[in-house]
Amino acid sequence: MTDFTNINYLKNGNQKQIQAFDVLTQNKILFNLSQFDPIFVGTIPINIDIENSDLDIICYWKNKTYFIEKLNSLFGKENEFTIRETLIDDKESIIVNFKINGFEIEIFGQNIPTKDQNGYKHMLIEYEILQSKGDFFRLEIIKLKQNGYKTEPAFAFLLGLKGNPYLELLEYKI
Repeated sequence: MTDFTNINYLKNGNQKQIQAFDVLTQNKILFNLSQFDPIFVGTIPINIDIENSDLDIICYWKNKTYFIEKLNSLFGKENEFTIRETLIDDKESIIVNFKINGFEIEIFGQNIPTKDQNGYKHMLIEYEILQSKGDFFRLEIIKLKQNGYKTEPAFAFLLGLKGNPYLELLEYKI
């Protein structure tokens, strides 16, 4: 299995993965976030991205105020920078968006270790499903995403899962 906690695998990936690696490393994004245990997640690492897919990075903060201050100081001057606080599954969450080198970047932080966050868990499960189902299934996911489906609902649809796709996917067994 690919070690998704280290982005070096992207160097040998498709064109978008190589570009993502370049943007993340040249701008020292993960390096600058290292104290928050960042992991690059989402569709690009598992090769189901579409044209407007962003670079999703999850982080673990212990002190919300410090995390917000750090994000503002690191990225506040970037194009289209926004930062917001929200509740997701009753958990305080910080979401930062900005653009850099043609990519939209989204940094998502919770007071939950990154490997325990749903974004990471979903990606691992989706990766295993893609490995077991093959390229036709992967292309069907991409088609659904191009037609407006979010990733987890697309997987749930193709797998015939009922109920909340985000929760059902966490329970899915290959």
